[in-house]
Amino acid sequence: MSANAGTALSLEDFTRILRESAGEDEAVDLSGDIADVPFTDLGYDSLALLEVTGRITRDYEVTIPEEDLDGAETPRAFVDLVNSALAGR
Repeated sequence: MSANAGTALSLEDFTRILRESAGEDEAVDLSGDIADVPFTDLGYDSLALLEVTGRITRDYEVTIPEEDLDGAETPRAFVDLVNSALAGR
């Protein structure tokens, strides 16, 4: 069992995973308030988010349906989606 399994995902954890999985555009400061900034404005495309989703699936032992990801266009929406999936297990 993963150390994060069953634990809620925080925005800080998500940002760390985003950096580790998909890198960081030098023109974007992820340390600021990015919760409601669209991923496209942060320099992340759908492929980068699939990498992040895979990491969260492994680390948090939760499955996020691909069709649900389409509506998660900001870090806050993505974190809320993961936490809803965690709560529904």
